[in-house]
Amino acid sequence: MTKKTFPLRINEQVIAAMQRWADDDLRSLNAQIEFVLREALVKSGRVKLTQKVVTDVELLSAGDQDEEKI
Repeated sequence: MTKKTFPLRINEQVIAAMQRWADDDLRSLNAQIEFVLREALVKSGRVKLTQKVVTDVELLSAGDQDEEKI
């Protein structure tokens, strides 16, 4: 997915609140704004969420770790 640069003029208090929210979610401000916009688009029915990326973490047993080093 390519990203396009877009200048955004926004109220100082809104940016401060978005920054706090981004910090809470461990996201950059830019990623948080994009997340909120995407969620609003899906909720309003303007776009359809076609794929959600999920990363599963699997613990390795001691034997599996030895094989990984080879």
